[in-house]
Amino acid sequence: MERFSQAAERCADLIKKSDELLVVSHIDADGLTSAGIICTALKRLGKGYDTRFVKKLDAEALKQISAAAGKRTVIFTDLGSGAIDQITELGLSAVIADHHQPKPSDYPYHMNPHLVGLNGATDISGSGVTFLLSLKLGPNEDLAPLAIVGAVGDLQDMRTNALVGVNRQILALGVSGGHLSYEKDIKLFGRQTRPVYKLLQYCSDPYMPGLSGCEEACITFLENADIQVKAESWRRWIDLSRDEKTRVISRLFQHCLSCGMPAHKVQRLVGEVYTLCKEEPGTEMRDASEFSTLLNATARYEYAETGLAICTGDRGEAFHYARDLLEQHRRNLVNGLNFVSDQGVTRLKNVQYFDAKSEIRETIVGIIAGMSSSLNCVSREVPIVGLATSNEGIKVSARGNHDLILRGLNLARAISEAAAAVGGAGGGHDIAAGATIPAGREAEFMALLDQKIGEQIKSKV
Repeated sequence: MERFSQAAERCADLIKKSDELLVVSHIDADGLTSAGIICTALKRLGKGYDTRFVKKLDAEALKQISAAAGKRTVIFTDLGSGAIDQITELGLSAVIADHHQPKPSDYPYHMNPHLVGLNGATDISGSGVTFLLSLKLGPNEDLAPLAIVGAVGDLQDMRTNALVGVNRQILALGVSGGHLSYEKDIKLFGRQTRPVYKLLQYCSDPYMPGLSGCEEACITFLENADIQVKAESWRRWIDLSRDEKTRVISRLFQHCLSCGMPAHKVQRLVGEVYTLCKEEPGTEMRDASEFSTLLNATARYEYAETGLAICTGDRGEAFHYARDLLEQHRRNLVNGLNFVSDQGVTRLKNVQYFDAKSEIRETIVGIIAGMSSSLNCVSREVPIVGLATSNEGIKVSARGNHDLILRGLNLARAISEAAAAVGGAGGGHDIAAGATIPAGREAEFMALLDQKIGEQIKSKV
């Protein structure tokens, strides 16, 4: 952590010396919370800044950023580590606060956990790195909740059903300041906002036979567990007593196991959940998972500024608009999962994939790939890859799991090498990665990816 702190000091010094800045961040929950953290810290410092959000840092994006920046210092958050060579070649004055696997570089204004022996997929997210940077810019401990929302949005709690590493330290800081709390509870999405039966009905990860997708069955299930599903209005999870919650969880475990669901899937029903104590109970911002999904519903549909406004405190117009976007986002996710379920996946020796073409939006194909692990047509024995049409070619998003990581899987390396071989570019984490490749090279790319993943796993065994 000492080396991390030294890098943060260098980055903070450059920011303090800069009069005007340009913040560039990624279009997901981790990128938005990263931008929210650094923009709040800059505002408190009295610094002027503009913001820009990008899907990826390719040559065209960097060219546009360079033109927009002029002589201003650029702060890259949740991206940049894979493009340091290009950034320096353009002569940009830049600070990079990222957590994706970096290319080797001795660039001094660069914060990345992989450079100090940490794992950017589990130990700390982009927003966490940016939060550590913000602490060097002033008393910004109250921004810890945004770092936790970013980490949860980046699924950094999924391997062990709890946050670990530096994320844990950030959580502790937020708890001590009265900004955060955590507990072991049901992990189903919508604890704050959804009626309890909707919590079960819309659960897709894990998919619960006889309940997921079946409204009437979910209501009956709860009634059989002696749960009053409706008082003056439909009761939410937060409206239940501790005894009622325990009863529902116990019955869910029994139901899923009796349906033949593997134990590792059943165990995902319960884990650590994170509450933002200063947010209004019953709203999406009260729960880290719901907050992150609300943010994804903005930036992934080209409304990043709306998400940023929420991260910097807007609870009025921006929040209400984001809620409308969230409803459409949820429908798109359901439609995407239905597409994969109906079409199935193509299985190669070491990988499986689905080609959505234009049926799934390129900005959410990675979310669909991750969620599809709950479908019967998708195996946990090999990574899952989703392909979708984009303006730049074909968007590729891949997801692995902890068991595959233990066997040697590194999706970031495999995808980067396979994409480069067909004229594309990619990167990410060992457990989740993405790329953009030229249209028409999909079959060649998948064959190369299958080979490289096979080499990784075989070499570990």
